[in-house]
Amino acid sequence: MKALLVITAWCLLLMLCWPLAVLAVVLWPLAWLLSLPLRLAAMMVDAVFALLQTLLFLPARLFGYRGGSRRVS
Repeated sequence: MKALLVITAWCLLLMLCWPLAVLAVVLWPLAWLLSLPLRLAAMMVDAVFALLQTLLFLPARLFGYRGGSRRVS
């Protein structure tokens, strides 16, 4: 659905101002390439937070705590 909306908006832009539409098609891959390092940095930050969470909850896991296993009676 999102792709259909993007294509429709691009076609509308093509009818209204074709140089801007062509410029958007040319610059889109360059913007995608420039965003790759930022995506890699975000993945690394997520991995560091997952590691910290694992290290912080390790003592509780060693003592037998299992999150989400509460029984309501």
